[in-house]
Amino acid sequence: MQEVKYSVSEFNAVCNQTLEHAFSTVVVEGEVASFKVNQGKFVFFDLKDEECSVGCFMMVYALRFAIEDGMKVVVKATPKLTTWGKFSLTILEIMPVGEGALKKNFELLKKKLAGEGLFDEQRKRPLPDGLTKIGVISSTQAAGYVDFCKILNERWGGLSVLTAHVQVQGMGAADQIIKALKYFNERTEVEVVAIVRGGGSTDDLAIFNDEALVREVAASRILVITGIGHEVDESLVDLAADVVASTPTNAAQMLTGDRKAEIARGWDYVERVKNVLKERVESTEREIGGIIGKMGVNIVVKITTFEEKVKGQLAILEELNPEKVLERGYALIKGEVDIGNVVNITTLDKEIKAEVKNVTKRAN
Repeated sequence: MQEVKYSVSEFNAVCNQTLEHAFSTVVVEGEVASFKVNQGKFVFFDLKDEECSVGCFMMVYALRFAIEDGMKVVVKATPKLTTWGKFSLTILEIMPVGEGALKKNFELLKKKLAGEGLFDEQRKRPLPDGLTKIGVISSTQAAGYVDFCKILNERWGGLSVLTAHVQVQGMGAADQIIKALKYFNERTEVEVVAIVRGGGSTDDLAIFNDEALVREVAASRILVITGIGHEVDESLVDLAADVVASTPTNAAQMLTGDRKAEIARGWDYVERVKNVLKERVESTEREIGGIIGKMGVNIVVKITTFEEKVKGQLAILEELNPEKVLERGYALIKGEVDIGNVVNITTLDKEIKAEVKNVTKRAN
C-alpha cells in the first residue's frame, strides 16, 4: 500500500478536518495558567490539571468573566492544529467553576463594573404602580418560574405575562437571556422585565455574573427586576437591575398587590369615609341647630318688642276711646255750634238735643 505524502500545510488541514469531524466542539475543565492578553485583542493561557496542559486561545471580546491564573474554569472550544504546528483549543466560551473561582470573578468584575457606574443607585428606577403587562425571562420548566406564576395569580390576577423561555444555567444560558432581554426592549410591549430563577449551587448561578449579561441588564430601556436564587444569593445581575427581589416568589409579590390586603384596605377606606361623612353630617346638624336657635331667639325678641309696641299703641287708642271720655264726665257735642242751631249732646247715659242760645269765645 502506497503511503500518502502530504505537504506541511496539507497535513495541518487534514488534521484539522479530522479534529473537526471527531470533535466539533469540546467542553474541558481545568486550571488557568500563564494567562495574558496581547494587544488588547488576543487572550492566551494554558489549561491544566495535575498531569497535562493544553494551550488555549480566544478573542478578548469573548472573555465575559474576570479570569486569572489559578482559577478553575470550564471551556467550550474547538481543538485545532495551528499553522505553527502547535495543538491548541480555540475558546468559544469560558466560565469559572467552583466556589473559590466564582468568588474571585465576582469580586474582580464587581470592582471593574462599579468603577464604570453600572451599579450606581441613581440609575435605579422604581416599580410603577398599576402594572398590566410584564415580560418574564426564565425556564418554564423550572420550579422558580412555577412559583412565580402561582403567586402572581393568587395575589391579584389579571396581569398579562409574556414569557421568554431560556436556559438558566450552564454554557449558552447567558446568551439566551441576553437575546430575550433584547427582544423585550425591541418590542417595548411590556412595562417591566422580570428575570427569575430558583435556588441552586454557586456553579448553577454562575451565569448571572456574566459580564455581557450584566451590561445588557444595566442598559435595558425597560425596567428590570430580578428574583434569582435564595435570599442569601447575590449576583452582578442583581446589582445592575433596577429592583432586586430575594426570590422568584418575592419578585411576584413585589409586582402585584395582595388581593386580600387590598380588599381589606378598601373596606377600611370605605369605613373611614363613612365615619368622616357621618361626622360632617352631625357637625352640620349642630351648626344648623345653633343657627336655628339663634334665629329663634332673635325672632322671639323681635316679636316681644313688637308686641309691647302694639300694646302701647292700643293703650293710647284705648285712652282716646269716646266711651272712656264719657266715663270721666265729659260729653260729646255733634252739630254746628252756632246761635239758633240744634245740636246733639251725648253723655255717659243720655242723648240730649239742645238749641244754641249763646256762643262766646273761650279765653286762653
